[in-house]
Amino acid sequence: MKRMIKVGSRESKLAVIQARHVIDSIKARHPELEFELVTMKTTGDVILDRNLYEVGGKGLFVKELDIGLRSGKIDIAVHSLKDMPTVTPEDLPIVSFTKRENPYDALVMPKGVDKIDISKPFGCSSARRKLQLEKLYPGMSAKGIRGNVLLRLEKVDGGGYAATVLACAGLNRMGLQDRISRVFSEREMIPAAGQGILAVQARAGEDHTYLECVDDFEARTASMAERAFVRRLDGGCSSPIAAFAKIYSSNLRLYALYYDEKSGKSVTGELEMPISDAEKLGITLAEKLFKEIEHD
Repeated sequence: MKRMIKVGSRESKLAVIQARHVIDSIKARHPELEFELVTMKTTGDVILDRNLYEVGGKGLFVKELDIGLRSGKIDIAVHSLKDMPTVTPEDLPIVSFTKRENPYDALVMPKGVDKIDISKPFGCSSARRKLQLEKLYPGMSAKGIRGNVLLRLEKVDGGGYAATVLACAGLNRMGLQDRISRVFSEREMIPAAGQGILAVQARAGEDHTYLECVDDFEARTASMAERAFVRRLDGGCSSPIAAFAKIYSSNLRLYALYYDEKSGKSVTGELEMPISDAEKLGITLAEKLFKEIEHD
């Protein structure tokens, strides 16, 4: 009898696509395993009328799956890494970081529209995106927009918004590349830490060797620097903090944004270190940008 692995995922179409992608990748290398997908509605999926930072932050997308792991209802959970808190419980470690999809953000306008209508607001609930959009489109206004990818596209197409910003990774995985009007570079809009990477979480102390086939060195290395940066500054959903790392030969370059809520000042910067110093890179750049704000 084949060993059965129960895989937990959020209920959204994108989350299911992502979980199935991980399952298919493991199956290709481990035909001796069977998989069952178990979907759950998380608190973050239910509360759509308020910004996440008002009701608990990123933990709202993982709480129910954490409970499922601890109870044995599921054996592993697949998350978008950018939706996970930067501190994970010791008993539920991230054991695999998948190969990164396109990490950048994309501008999405209503269907059939090729010019931004500045009389309408941008649909944007992310403080990180809003802060960077204001520099790219001076004078723009922003209005909150929540929900899954398809719901946001529906709201934009309904005519209430000039455009919205979505992750290229999610659009690509859902086959919605044709909705991308423009892709922002890391110097225009620094992505969220972990954007484009899927994280596989499991119970500590169990055999996870079958997950090694979906663990990507570059994604793991970049995420270490990005998450260390955010963690050092204690950035949650309410604070516009961004971090994105790229490997260049034997070095890792980190691009980052820090916003100080007390002063209302923001600063961006970049720093490069050897790949082996990924976590140190994140912490060092965080402290550098923090000092720049403090001494400005």
